[in-house]
Amino acid sequence: MNSIEFRELTKSYGASRAVDHLTFDVLPGRVTGFLGPNGAGKSTTMRLLLGLDRPTSGTATVGGQRYRDLQDPLRRVGALLDAQAAHGGRTARDHLRVLAAAGRIPEGRVQEVMEQTGIASVADRRIKSFSLGMRQRLGIASALLGDPEVLLLDEPTNGLDPEGIVWIRELLRELAADGRTVLVSSHLMSETAAFADHLVVLGRGRLLADTSMEEFIDARSTPRVRLRTSEPDRLRAALSRQGFELTGAGGGRWTVEGIQAERLGRIAAGEGVPVLELADERVSLEQAYLDLTAEHAQFAATR
Repeated sequence: MNSIEFRELTKSYGASRAVDHLTFDVLPGRVTGFLGPNGAGKSTTMRLLLGLDRPTSGTATVGGQRYRDLQDPLRRVGALLDAQAAHGGRTARDHLRVLAAAGRIPEGRVQEVMEQTGIASVADRRIKSFSLGMRQRLGIASALLGDPEVLLLDEPTNGLDPEGIVWIRELLRELAADGRTVLVSSHLMSETAAFADHLVVLGRGRLLADTSMEEFIDARSTPRVRLRTSEPDRLRAALSRQGFELTGAGGGRWTVEGIQAERLGRIAAGEGVPVLELADERVSLEQAYLDLTAEHAQFAATR
């Protein structure tokens, strides 16, 4: 099993607690979005899992083993924490060759991941000449080098152009479909909504949510329907008898609070009222996230 397990994971720096008794699992076969305000403890949690820092208490394991106890760790876990960490004086090819040698990975994988990430054409350029987006692609190539079963990616879309963002979105879904465990930290709610199946949300080092994307949004949405009809007066009367109010939304559209599209459709059909457009409205991931984390942001501007 290649799940990631956190059990009562805690990390303190003096009187400050960066990670506070975290317990959750990241499971294979889905992309888990890792969210939280700045200072919530996301990067610290990833560092603790990779053995780059030691927990004050609790455990962080992959398949029940600490990272430092894994055999061939680069083949088990691929990680991108800082795209700027690669030595600027090396070429992209040499950087990946060094990693491959250290991880006992066949050198043929170097060319494969360069082609997969779109940097084969700049393989022999020095990294210091790379743009932020090119460095990001190199970092992703490094994470993929060992063809790992578990991937940790911190802000993988940072610096990527629109084509690159679409590419990483598709790549994440492909990796999860292959049965891999994929944990992705991001501040971009629109992108997280596009690739994540599951969400883990932190606030001030504590676990605020561990749920599917669908359940996370539904739990913070009030039922509301948007519609168009050629006979609003008849529909208004029918809804009024059921305790609902038809409200104008402009552009020939109407909204109804406190009802779902399926029920409203039945009411309209029962009265013979034509409905030209009908859809449930839910809050966006960004709205749901801000609602949950409003009291947990460490840094907030005054209004």
